[in-house]
Amino acid sequence: MLHIQHHEDVAEIRMDRPPANALNHALVDELLAALDTLQASGTRALIITGRPGMFSGGLDVPALIDCTRPEIERFWQQFFLLTCRLAASPVPVIAALSGHAPAGGAVLALQCDYRIGVNGNFRIGLNEVQVGLPVPATILLALEQVIGPRMARRIATRGTLLPMAEALDIGLVDELVDAENLMATALIRAQELLALPPVAMNTTRLAGKSRLIGAYGNCSDVAAATDWWFSTETQAEMRKLVERLAKK
Repeated sequence: MLHIQHHEDVAEIRMDRPPANALNHALVDELLAALDTLQASGTRALIITGRPGMFSGGLDVPALIDCTRPEIERFWQQFFLLTCRLAASPVPVIAALSGHAPAGGAVLALQCDYRIGVNGNFRIGLNEVQVGLPVPATILLALEQVIGPRMARRIATRGTLLPMAEALDIGLVDELVDAENLMATALIRAQELLALPPVAMNTTRLAGKSRLIGAYGNCSDVAAATDWWFSTETQAEMRKLVERLAKK
């Protein structure tokens, strides 16, 4: 489900779980294990990317919908651990958005230090509300720190998925390139960061995310997300989603 490629001191983590790189227990666990291995090996920067046309479609709702409460609780524990590990990474993390990045895909991207999208008919955003799932407080904070509180509340409350060009306009992505230039651009941006004095760069980078990292450290999102998952409203909306996906 993951392919790791080394570009000198930069590691590329490519999600490859067809068709949509949907996040289930196994993919989240593999991402955590990859972070452990790469950060312990002396890798100085990370690039996270996906399949052509799809960075990640978010949670694998069809696979998760009938999980037991302990299984869902464990999923959220690992998911929020992953988001925290990305946000607090000791080395820069660049999201190379190879296509769509809705919901959980956008969540992963928001934890990164730089987001590069690709030109084309692709969208990004937190559309959880559209399927009956509230946006957790830490995830909303991550969005606020990227695009500002007013805009974050506006698009999260509506569950808006933005075309990449609009995402660029509001700062949700930092740059747009043609798909064939995505990885080359991500590597250039990583090397630009690595050319800076490392202690000064990484200390400043993490200071800019200190409020978010602190929120993860005092997080009650696991319990809240588990309760929401099993609420009548959320279950009803997610089962409608599963039915729609089954017809595609």
